[in-house]
Amino acid sequence: MTAAAAPAAVPEAAGGAAGTPPGSRTFRKVLPGFNLTLGYTLVYLGLVVLIPFAALTLKSLTLTADQFWAAISSPRVLAAYRLTFGASLIAALVNAVAGLLIAWVLVRYKFPGKRLFDALVDLPFALPTAVAGISLTALLAGNGWVGQYLEPLGIQLAFNRNGVVIALIFIGLPFVVRTVQPVLEDTERELEEAAMSLGATRWQTFARVIFPAIAPALLTGFAMAFARAIGEYGSVIFIAGNMPMVSEIVPLIIIGKLEQYDIAGATAVAVVMLVASFVMLLVINALQAWQRKRSGA
Repeated sequence: MTAAAAPAAVPEAAGGAAGTPPGSRTFRKVLPGFNLTLGYTLVYLGLVVLIPFAALTLKSLTLTADQFWAAISSPRVLAAYRLTFGASLIAALVNAVAGLLIAWVLVRYKFPGKRLFDALVDLPFALPTAVAGISLTALLAGNGWVGQYLEPLGIQLAFNRNGVVIALIFIGLPFVVRTVQPVLEDTERELEEAAMSLGATRWQTFARVIFPAIAPALLTGFAMAFARAIGEYGSVIFIAGNMPMVSEIVPLIIIGKLEQYDIAGATAVAVVMLVASFVMLLVINALQAWQRKRSGA
């Protein structure tokens, strides 16, 4: 009976289910309750992301076009834009170079304390931004551990624009390192050996073999560090000095307007930063897609 019953199960297995024509396939979803989980995801994203952003945009629409333009284009706000985006760009460029070097050392060399050094890279992720700002201020202020030796030389790193750049470098470095590091680990050493065996110098090997492979990841890390920097607040306010037209960042402008109960003006400036964040998000997604395309090729 067992031998006779076995062939009867073959059509069901071939068809995927009882009553299914032989040769057809039935695809089962990996996760059960897909419609329920998708609905929950959309509701959750709507409550946490879309509704607050919609409220922000609608609040800014209470202003007339002239009022909106005046709120986002006053000289003080424009100075804050220049400082925020300029300092973020400088910090991201510095992190692109320094992050590449740190990732290279972590991947290609073995040395005592490597694991500790690797863990320290993630410190800006775990450290509260206010603590980071206070630490940098205690280190670089005129009476700080390092600042007390630099200030007599005419070098002031705290309570000015230099402090803003330093704080943004501190919080953005891990993005570049952690983006480039896994790509460097996956690069094929055989290509480097082949290039060197053909007479290529170390610089030519890096420029023509290694760098094209890691360029998408490096650009992604740069964009992520830049996007993180333009929205930074906690680590900057302690070391920037917060002087209007000199060292005042855009998030501080928004906080100041809220303290003055200028909610519509604060939301207008926030909408500008929101648009900039969306643009950076699109750039990051495009770079990641490019990276996946190159790695797949």
